[in-house]
Amino acid sequence: MAALAATRAATLGGIADITAGAAAATEGGDTAPVGPGLFLLAINAGGTSRTITIATPGTVHGHPVADATLVVAAGDTGLIPLTTLFRGTGGRAAITYDAVTSLSVRVLELGA
Repeated sequence: MAALAATRAATLGGIADITAGAAAATEGGDTAPVGPGLFLLAINAGGTSRTITIATPGTVHGHPVADATLVVAAGDTGLIPLTTLFRGTGGRAAITYDAVTSLSVRVLELGA
């Protein structure tokens, strides 16, 4: 399990290349920081869709909150906010993947 770090997307001089710096998804899953302005970017260069699951460890009035999933189509890119709802043990989000072949991820810090 890799501990992903948040990086800012450079926007000077035009459109930012948000995919630069993405790393291969880890078969055992990854962890990521959570908070305002943090997003998980997933780039699927493969020929089939990929499902990314972010564990939601909390409850609301004693009822478990369902984990969040993001399905990224073949050849597509997805983005999901890493809100504090996903904060688990150690203060980070736990992220798993149905498969990691041709899947790259990056945690982006977006905003002012």
